Amino acid sequence: QVYLVESGGGSVQAGGSLRLSCQLSGNIVDRICLAWFRQSPGNEREGVAALYSNETTTYADSVMGRFTISRDKAKSTLYLVINDLKPEDTGMYTCAADRWSSGFAAPGNCQRADHYEGVGTHVTVSS
Repeated sequence: QVYLVESGGGSVQAGGSLRLSCQLSGNIVDRICLAWFRQSPGNEREGVAALYSNETTTYADSVMGRFTISRDKAKSTLYLVINDLKPEDTGMYTCAADRWSSGFAAPGNCQRADHYEGVGTHVTVSS
């Protein structure tokens, strides 16, 4: 069992930056894929950024260049930095963990295996 708790969301102005955090605890395996998902109003949930335990990162085309995913292993924390925030970035951001065997999923996603998620943190971007 892996537990994930997100924080850092809030209301921000367009053009600003935000750092989301995801605190991990429980049975965190060495070979792991960590990801951030976004659920925006009227849109399907999408994977926006993924980080594999070999430090490979992948991003959805829609966020490339503005989103950065990283991890502090000592703090068991996953981060997502969002720069140049846009109103379309508004939504619920959820972090997830999957056991990683081999290969890479679609950009911004992890292959589903022993999947765990947090409840999310909401971001509102006003113009």
